[in-house]
Amino acid sequence: MENVPPPAEELAILDRELVRLDARRAQLLARRAWLLTVVQPRVAPPPPAARPFAAPPPDAAPRSVQNLLLTLGGILLTIAAIAFTLVSWGHLGIGGRSAVLGAVTVAALAAPVALLRRTLASTAESLAGLGLVLMVLDAYALHRVALAETGGLAYAAVASAVLAALWAAYGLSLDRLRIPLPVAVLTAQLPLPLWSLTAGPGAPPMEWALLATASLDVAVALRTPARGCPVDQAGSGSGVMRLRIQDGGGRHGGAMPTDDNAGDGVAGRREPSMIHRTPPKPGLRPFAATGAAVTGGWALLIGCAQSVTADTPLDALAPAGLLLAAAGVALFAAWRSPSAAMPCSAVAGLATIAALGAVARAGVPEGWSVLGYLLCAVGLLVLVRTGSPRQLRQGLTAAAGAVHALAALLMLPLVALTLAGPLSTTDTIWSSVTGPTARGALGVPLPEPGLTASPIVLLIVAATLATASRWWPSPTATRTAAHGDAPDETTQHDRAGAPEAPTPAGHPAPAPGTPGTPPSAGPAEPPAGPPPTGAPWPAWGPPTGAPAASATRPDRRAAAGTGALALAWAGLFVVPPALDLGYIATLTLHVLLTAAALALAVRPASTARLAPAAVPLALACSLAGAGSVTVLSLATRPATFTVLGTLTAALAAAAFAARGPRAVQAVLAGTATGFATALLGAVAAAAELPPHRAALLILAVPAAVALLAAGPGRHPVALPMELTGAAAGLVAVVLAAGDGPTLALVLALGGVIAAGTAVRAERRPAAGYLAAALFVLATWVRLYASDVTTPEAYTLPVTLPALAVGALRRRRDPETSSWTAYGPGLAATLLPSLVAAWGDDHWLRPLLLGLAALALTLTGARLRLQALLVLGGTVLALDALHELAPYVVQVVGALPRWLPPALAGLLLLAVGATYEQRLRDARRLRDTLGRMR
Repeated sequence: MENVPPPAEELAILDRELVRLDARRAQLLARRAWLLTVVQPRVAPPPPAARPFAAPPPDAAPRSVQNLLLTLGGILLTIAAIAFTLVSWGHLGIGGRSAVLGAVTVAALAAPVALLRRTLASTAESLAGLGLVLMVLDAYALHRVALAETGGLAYAAVASAVLAALWAAYGLSLDRLRIPLPVAVLTAQLPLPLWSLTAGPGAPPMEWALLATASLDVAVALRTPARGCPVDQAGSGSGVMRLRIQDGGGRHGGAMPTDDNAGDGVAGRREPSMIHRTPPKPGLRPFAATGAAVTGGWALLIGCAQSVTADTPLDALAPAGLLLAAAGVALFAAWRSPSAAMPCSAVAGLATIAALGAVARAGVPEGWSVLGYLLCAVGLLVLVRTGSPRQLRQGLTAAAGAVHALAALLMLPLVALTLAGPLSTTDTIWSSVTGPTARGALGVPLPEPGLTASPIVLLIVAATLATASRWWPSPTATRTAAHGDAPDETTQHDRAGAPEAPTPAGHPAPAPGTPGTPPSAGPAEPPAGPPPTGAPWPAWGPPTGAPAASATRPDRRAAAGTGALALAWAGLFVVPPALDLGYIATLTLHVLLTAAALALAVRPASTARLAPAAVPLALACSLAGAGSVTVLSLATRPATFTVLGTLTAALAAAAFAARGPRAVQAVLAGTATGFATALLGAVAAAAELPPHRAALLILAVPAAVALLAAGPGRHPVALPMELTGAAAGLVAVVLAAGDGPTLALVLALGGVIAAGTAVRAERRPAAGYLAAALFVLATWVRLYASDVTTPEAYTLPVTLPALAVGALRRRRDPETSSWTAYGPGLAATLLPSLVAAWGDDHWLRPLLLGLAALALTLTGARLRLQALLVLGGTVLALDALHELAPYVVQVVGALPRWLPPALAGLLLLAVGATYEQRLRDARRLRDTLGRMR
């Protein structure tokens, strides 16, 4: 039985088979061409007879040399034409002038037609450029001869318009030339501005002329492709190869190569090596877009300048209309060009805000203009949120966000003045009864209207950021949505409309499952190496979908929440100077704001809902507010004690109640200790205590801290409190430095506090040494205050505790060296006493020092302690030498001069005769000392 399909199905089968055969034939031809290059032997050229070395490569490629020659030729012809027109024009009559310029211009413009037919594109480009210059000279000659009485600007406007139209028509007729169309676009920027400069009847204003020119540029940019399309041509010029979708194979993605000059009756029988591509023409879009940006930018600048100088809302309507028209042009460009949607829509948003804000600025009092522009930006955000195209939303939002950011930046100087302004009143501490007003505390006079609107601006920006933080999804939600199973409609559309990747032979790959193709085995691995030219990026690179973008995108929701918190706090903090509140009201509001920031800082669970960075921000706001309100409270005595007491209690409670990071608790604890120190200092100042008496009061801070820190043990606030308490103790030492007895008392009390802290095992190493040092310093200061000059009085308080500590250490660890246990303590007394004994004329100090050294030497020898033996023996010998030195000098002076050399010689002879014995004695002594501890 024969199964003959219907004619339509059989035709489709034949078309598919022909497509497969054509693709296979193209692959085989490419393979055959490569095999021919491998099989055919390459005949090496004979070596040169005169030059044994290879010739150097040419300095320039033939193509670049050709372009250079053509460019130079065109420039020279242009210079010659200009010189002829300007210099030699008067030697010819009117007929000769017209004939020469007309003939040369026509010849220069007609020559590219013939040159393009002979595929001499570069030469045609040079002559076309010459023709364009000659047309400008023709216009100049026409003005000089026939239209000399016409105004220069008016004629230039008309001439530029005519030339732009002629060059556009010339470029469209010869579409393979690259120069005419871009030159026409650039020349078209001149007519309307030149017409505006004439200031004649009917001439438009400059800003409208520029905007109209920009509109034309936008139209040209939207009507032309981004760049020219390459055209495949045969090397012999016999036809154009192109891909044409067949009716039968269109369903399967097949394509049939055809030839316009198919004289042989077989499609696609052209060798691959015979096909080349002409370079694409440069698109007009970059030139038109540049012209639109320049002319439109100048129009916007002029409109903005006119809008900010308008005195009344009626005067602001004209520039507002210009700005709104420019915004409409930009929105149209963003709507029609997705690649430029972001910048164009941003420009449109800024122009709209500037237009509406200009009218509002002219109708509000001075200083409220920023608020007017900000409200326009808020309205734009609401409009974008309620119903705006998706491709315009990002740019419009960015424009409104930029206005919000600028408005907030303009208000920051007032916030800084409110925080740091009270520092200017520190020279009048407790000199006022009522205190300064909020504006008087700024220290700098500011205009009242600007002050009044500042908190409103900051609070509006904060509210906008808070609302935006609710719009934006969190990064977790973004990543979850990005990894979902639902495909993106846009991705599906792009995949459905994307052409298939061509095969190496230049034909589309057959669909999987068609005859001659292997079955699909899943996604293929990307090939190694760089992607080929023209290959779509998603086929060669990693996926660039939402997961990758969300991984690197900053957390905009957290940033918006953090900014909202900071600006809301700043807006409330500048309310007193904005409303010029009284002193008590200002202090109350600032203390409440500081307490509110502290509450946010110590409750991270609730604060983290706003933003992860809200905790450190709230901590910074609370510390800044506490410092500012403390300085402001110094104006009156009751305010100082009230504010310092309140803040000390609040900071201490926050430090112990905080449940956030340990760093927050540490900062709060240290700050609370510092405020407690300031409170005690204020008490001392109110009691009119001298500085050395106030130091004793300040010592209550480290004492209280030591007691409080002993309770929490390893609580995170213990160490910061102790460090800040130590700093308070240092302040007390500085205050007591002017009175010796009081300084000694302060040091001794500090030693007691440190010794009490050393009772705790975790603080014993540091606090123990600190206590010993403070006790020694207290003793020295007290001795110095009592005019005691005996060095032993200063050294024995160090030696005795050091020897006691060394003895205890030796008892715990008998292997401890005597130098470590007793060396520092003994040296602290023996060395200063030895120096004093050498300069002492009395006999008591050397005698006592000698007896002490002898006792140490005997003790070291008895107990086999090296440090005691060496130090005691050395000091004993030097002390004895000091005592015997006068008598030795007298004896040496009484002896004959020859006797000392004789005695020295006898000593050397005795040592030499018993050298081995003395050497053994020295070694024995060294071993004996080495065995000691």
